[in-house]
Amino acid sequence: QVQLVESGGGLVQAGGSLRLSCAASGRAFSDYAMAWFRQAPGKEREFVAAVAWRGRSTYYTDSVKGRFTISRDNAKKTVYLQMNSLTPEDTAIYYCAADFGGPGSRERRAYNFWGQGTQVTVSS
Repeated sequence: QVQLVESGGGLVQAGGSLRLSCAASGRAFSDYAMAWFRQAPGKEREFVAAVAWRGRSTYYTDSVKGRFTISRDNAKKTVYLQMNSLTPEDTAIYYCAADFGGPGSRERRAYNFWGQGTQVTVSS
């Protein structure tokens, strides 16, 4: 079991940056693939980025490549999402998710554990 708590969301102007954090509790954090998903109003939850359980591979949806960076600190049991050059289209609730032993899937159903989400709002 792992519990996830996101933080770092907020209101930012277009072109600005935010760094989201997801703190995990429980055992064997390094054995979990970690991901960020987001859900905008009226839309389905979508994949944003993932890092494999060994942290050697990262994956991004096309719309954030070159702007967002996912990273993990296993000693701190924390995964981060650095978001740069934000646009209003990035406005959503951002969720952290964990998948034991996973490769860093883009599929929601691969992830067993979810945080409560943190709101990111980008103004134009």
